[in-house]
Amino acid sequence: MTEGTTSAATEGDTLTRLEQEGEIAADYLEGLLDIADLDGDIDMDVEADRAAVSIISDAGSRDLQKLVGRDGEVLEALQELTRLAVHRETGDRSRLMLDIAGYRAKKREELSELGAKAAAEVKSSGEPVKLKPMTPFERKVVHDAVKAAGLRSESEGEEPQRFVVVLPA
Repeated sequence: MTEGTTSAATEGDTLTRLEQEGEIAADYLEGLLDIADLDGDIDMDVEADRAAVSIISDAGSRDLQKLVGRDGEVLEALQELTRLAVHRETGDRSRLMLDIAGYRAKKREELSELGAKAAAEVKSSGEPVKLKPMTPFERKVVHDAVKAAGLRSESEGEEPQRFVVVLPA
């Protein structure tokens, strides 16, 4: 077996494992929607080496907003519960991402803009910029935006008050 073949086989195994995580998560979330008597369709994908599961609704997302909660707090809890359900079935830790009614997608856009603005401010002032405390998901999006702008950033503080500091080049 050549090295390229081994790499391709490993990538195939990873994709299969992530698809399995998505299937387990979808089954768990469908059960949850049934219990809560909420309408929603489950969409599964693999993004950036992690399973991504979304709950979407054709009939407007007002009912699904209950599953997002204030500032995504319920969404974060549901994501952890879904990861635990996957872990129970597979025995492996899951990095699955859950989105409900497009909340995370919208939040990702807002945070990318925030990271780009903070990077622009640091470039013009030459001084570090500290941002407000954020969840791990939010910090990751900001770090990626800062990196894309050609600067570096660090997370400081302790959860739940951990925040991003954008640093000069």
